[in-house]
Amino acid sequence: QVQLVESGGGLVQAGGSLRLSCAASGPAFSSYSMAWFRQSPGQEREFVCAIGLTTGRTTYADSVKGRFTISRDNAKNTMYLQMNSLKPEDTAVYVCARGSFGTRENSYNYWGQGTQVTVSS
Repeated sequence: QVQLVESGGGLVQAGGSLRLSCAASGPAFSSYSMAWFRQSPGQEREFVCAIGLTTGRTTYADSVKGRFTISRDNAKNTMYLQMNSLKPEDTAVYVCARGSFGTRENSYNYWGQGTQVTVSS
Protein backbone atom coordinates (compact mmCIF):
# COMPACT_ATOMS: atom_id res chain seq x y z
CA GLN A 1 0.00 0.00 0.00
CA VAL A 2 1.32 3.42 -0.97
CA GLN A 3 1.54 6.06 1.75
CA LEU A 4 2.49 9.72 1.33
CA VAL A 5 3.43 11.79 4.39
CA GLU A 6 4.03 15.54 4.19
CA SER A 7 6.13 17.55 6.62
CA GLY A 8 7.77 20.96 6.93
CA GLY A 9 4.75 23.24 7.22
CA GLY A 10 4.53 26.02 9.75
CA LEU A 11 4.06 29.72 10.39
CA VAL A 12 6.25 32.19 8.53
CA GLN A 13 6.21 35.93 7.87
CA ALA A 14 5.57 37.30 4.40
CA GLY A 15 8.75 37.20 2.36
CA GLY A 16 10.08 34.19 4.20
CA SER A 17 10.75 30.65 3.05
CA LEU A 18 9.70 27.10 3.86
CA ARG A 19 10.70 23.71 2.51
CA LEU A 20 8.08 20.98 2.42
CA SER A 21 8.84 17.28 2.11
CA CYS A 22 6.70 14.37 0.97
CA ALA A 23 8.01 10.96 1.98
CA ALA A 24 6.62 8.02 0.03
CA SER A 25 6.43 4.38 1.04
CA GLY A 26 5.57 1.48 -1.20
CA PRO A 27 6.92 0.24 -4.51
CA ALA A 28 8.11 2.00 -7.62
CA PHE A 29 8.37 5.61 -6.43
CA SER A 30 10.59 6.47 -9.40
CA SER A 31 7.97 5.17 -11.89
CA TYR A 32 5.36 7.85 -11.08
CA SER A 33 4.95 11.57 -11.40
CA MET A 34 4.42 13.62 -8.25
CA ALA A 35 2.58 16.86 -7.57
CA TRP A 36 1.64 19.42 -4.94
CA PHE A 37 -1.87 20.81 -4.49
CA ARG A 38 -3.15 23.26 -1.89
CA GLN A 39 -6.52 24.10 -0.37
CA SER A 40 -7.82 26.86 1.89
CA PRO A 41 -11.07 26.61 3.88
CA GLY A 42 -14.09 27.23 1.68
CA GLN A 43 -12.08 27.08 -1.54
CA GLU A 44 -11.50 24.42 -4.15
CA ARG A 45 -8.28 22.47 -4.26
CA GLU A 46 -5.70 24.25 -6.40
CA PHE A 47 -2.87 22.81 -8.45
CA VAL A 48 0.55 24.11 -7.42
CA CYS A 49 3.21 22.18 -9.36
CA ALA A 50 4.19 18.77 -10.66
CA ILE A 51 7.31 16.83 -11.51
CA GLY A 52 7.69 13.93 -13.91
CA LEU A 53 9.81 10.82 -13.81
CA THR A 54 12.95 12.91 -14.10
CA THR A 55 13.83 16.29 -12.63
CA GLY A 56 13.83 17.81 -16.12
CA ARG A 57 10.03 17.80 -16.52
CA THR A 58 8.16 20.23 -14.27
CA THR A 59 5.17 22.54 -14.48
CA TYR A 60 3.97 25.32 -12.16
CA ALA A 61 0.83 27.30 -11.57
CA ASP A 62 1.23 30.92 -12.62
CA SER A 63 0.63 32.05 -9.05
CA VAL A 64 3.81 30.37 -7.78
CA LYS A 65 6.06 30.41 -10.83
CA GLY A 66 9.43 31.94 -10.02
CA ARG A 67 8.94 31.55 -6.26
CA PHE A 68 8.42 27.80 -5.74
CA THR A 69 10.65 24.93 -6.87
CA ILE A 70 9.63 21.28 -6.98
CA SER A 71 12.23 18.52 -6.85
CA ARG A 72 12.54 14.83 -6.10
CA ASP A 73 15.17 12.45 -4.78
CA ASN A 74 14.30 8.99 -6.02
CA ALA A 75 17.01 7.36 -3.91
CA LYS A 76 15.25 8.71 -0.80
CA ASN A 77 11.67 8.23 -2.09
CA THR A 78 11.05 11.87 -1.27
CA MET A 79 9.63 14.91 -3.07
CA TYR A 80 10.30 18.49 -2.00
CA LEU A 81 8.73 21.91 -2.42
CA GLN A 82 11.00 24.89 -1.81
CA MET A 83 8.84 27.97 -1.24
CA ASN A 84 10.47 31.40 -1.32
CA SER A 85 9.08 34.93 -1.15
CA LEU A 86 5.96 33.64 0.55
CA LYS A 87 2.79 35.72 0.47
CA PRO A 88 -0.28 35.64 2.73
CA GLU A 89 -2.30 34.22 -0.17
CA ASP A 90 -0.03 31.15 -0.10
CA THR A 91 -1.65 30.16 3.20
CA ALA A 92 -3.23 26.73 2.74
CA VAL A 93 -2.98 23.05 3.49
CA TYR A 94 -0.42 21.63 1.08
CA VAL A 95 -0.99 18.07 -0.10
CA CYS A 96 1.29 15.81 -2.11
CA ALA A 97 0.02 13.34 -4.69
CA ARG A 98 1.30 10.50 -6.88
CA GLY A 99 0.09 9.54 -10.33
CA SER A 100 0.46 10.65 -13.94
CA PHE A 101 2.01 13.96 -14.93
CA GLY A 102 -0.64 16.65 -15.19
CA THR A 103 -2.36 19.63 -13.59
CA ARG A 104 -5.72 18.02 -12.78
CA GLU A 105 -6.70 16.17 -9.61
CA ASN A 106 -7.81 13.11 -11.57
CA SER A 107 -4.27 12.59 -12.85
CA TYR A 108 -3.33 11.39 -9.36
CA ASN A 109 -4.55 8.38 -7.44
CA TYR A 110 -2.63 8.56 -4.14
CA TRP A 111 -2.81 11.51 -1.75
CA GLY A 112 -1.23 12.53 1.52
CA GLN A 113 -3.02 14.13 4.46
CA GLY A 114 -1.43 17.55 4.04
CA THR A 115 0.66 20.00 6.02
CA GLN A 116 -0.45 23.49 7.05
CA VAL A 117 1.41 26.54 5.75
CA THR A 118 0.47 29.89 7.26
CA VAL A 119 1.99 33.15 6.02
CA SER A 120 1.44 36.23 8.16
CA SER A 121 1.39 39.77 6.77
